[in-house]
Amino acid sequence: MSYAENWLGFARQDLQVAELVMREGLFNQVCFPSQQCAEKSLKAWLAKQGKNIPRIHQMADLLTLIPESVIGNFKERLLLLDRFYIPTRYPDALPGSLEDGLPSNNDGEEALGIAREILKRIEEIVQE
Repeated sequence: MSYAENWLGFARQDLQVAELVMREGLFNQVCFPSQQCAEKSLKAWLAKQGKNIPRIHQMADLLTLIPESVIGNFKERLLLLDRFYIPTRYPDALPGSLEDGLPSNNDGEEALGIAREILKRIEEIVQE
């Protein structure tokens, strides 16, 4: 299994966790693994290109390393995932990090949708 496939394997597991907790209605816990799925998918692309994998987690930073031709119309949606990285993990995150407090069902669905789409896109590229 290639290094890129290893990253995709972890991304798939993050997506699976997000889907499981979504069924339980734990929307706060859906958003973080969805963000992680997207992050690891993008890192899989970097691995496929033979690039060093940076130890960064913010989509805004990671997307500077990925060409528009890879992410296309996903960029704005991927940037939305940054809002979930810290506040969904720590109860003492900055107040107001998320407008309405903890993520809602809609936030969970949106995060899952973004994760599914970018994972599929990157899987297609890596498997070419």
